[in-house]
Amino acid sequence: MKPILRACSHVMTIVPLSGTHAAAASKKVLAIGEEKGYRHESVSHALATMERLGRETGLWDTTIRTGTEALTKKKLEYNAKNLNDFDAVLFYTGGTLEMDEQQKADFLSFVRDDGKGFIGIHSATITFTGWPEYGDMIGGYFDEHPWGTFNAPIIVEDPAFPGMKRGPVIRTQRRDYEIYEIRNFSRDKVRVLMRLDASKIDLANPRVHRQDRDFAVTWAKMYGKGRVYYSTLGHSTEN
Repeated sequence: MKPILRACSHVMTIVPLSGTHAAAASKKVLAIGEEKGYRHESVSHALATMERLGRETGLWDTTIRTGTEALTKKKLEYNAKNLNDFDAVLFYTGGTLEMDEQQKADFLSFVRDDGKGFIGIHSATITFTGWPEYGDMIGGYFDEHPWGTFNAPIIVEDPAFPGMKRGPVIRTQRRDYEIYEIRNFSRDKVRVLMRLDASKIDLANPRVHRQDRDFAVTWAKMYGKGRVYYSTLGHSTEN
């Protein structure tokens, strides 16, 4: 199982069921795959794999969308689903998606007030970079990927976290990890799960901007009553 998706499968076990789904056997996940700008070839693979893992484990049911229509609490036409039908939203997205102000308010409320879950994969931190409240929810924004794709020295910092208990298989022999340097990020506001080993990376790279040498790879945090999980992994289909 790919590291990021294996971790996500464990994270889903701690996302609370809403009252709507309290009697259901599995949780309901809305997975959004939409990018404005750079397109990652791994998006369709990641979402399809999430759907398969949920189905095989029985832990969650996945609804995949390539647009943002469902990101609202407003009743939609016919049998279209909205946020009230889900326990968590997953973003493998990029750029400024098409959402009006009411949708944005509903989305933040879904996590913050309703106590639902949000999972961000890789370029989710390059999403809505002009929307500060989104950045606050996810924990920061993309700044750079100074080292391109490389043999990233990743440390599992918090093996006690449910998504890390069995230790995601980080294949450090592969040279296809693209790790983001995150701006507006502070570990005081999140629970860091994985980070780069700063003693084993090129800090003289002119694209490195963090003076504290703190390069988080994966983290979890609370946002109001809801839970948020983000990982910079996922650039390629292999991770």
